[in-house]
Amino acid sequence: MSEILPVIYLARHGETAWSLSGQHTGLTNVPLTERGERNARRLGERLAGLKFVKVFTSPLQRAARTCELAGFGAAAEVDRDLVEWNYGKYEGLRTVEIHAQRPDWQLFRDGCPDGELPKQVGIRADRVVSRVRGIKGDALVFSSGHFLRVLAARWLGLEPAIGRFFMLNTASVSVLGYENNLSQPVIRLLNDTRHVSD
Repeated sequence: MSEILPVIYLARHGETAWSLSGQHTGLTNVPLTERGERNARRLGERLAGLKFVKVFTSPLQRAARTCELAGFGAAAEVDRDLVEWNYGKYEGLRTVEIHAQRPDWQLFRDGCPDGELPKQVGIRADRVVSRVRGIKGDALVFSSGHFLRVLAARWLGLEPAIGRFFMLNTASVSVLGYENNLSQPVIRLLNDTRHVSD
């Protein structure tokens, strides 16, 4: 009998004022907007009925609050590896403002001055992948957009920079798993927002 391999659900936090404005929100602890809180509850409705052996959340309040409002706060373990990309000097800036200084800048290639490089974010993602692959059952992870994009790339064994091809909206659900239970990592679902209100 073959072993049942785990399925990993990725939940991006709900909307914040900075995600709305397009500001790079790394370690700044911004709260959810009212719509962000509403969509966090809808995220819980989307995940209702699913059974998770483990639930992990970033310590940042936007992820932890999303986890709580979705109904998983009591079961969640805080994992510091799940914090968003450290944007260093680019924290709080929009891409257009960064491009005014560095027209050819790309986050997933260049990283951020006084912040993290893609390889460093990839190392954190690898630790998360290692932990969730060791779980006997399904897991749920609450974190932020850029980190989760790197996590999806590393799940597939691809370079962190490949995360630039994966779009994740706020309060979205994505699912990582395996093809036909044959140990081939795949993305089973990406950026599902059917439950999110406009």
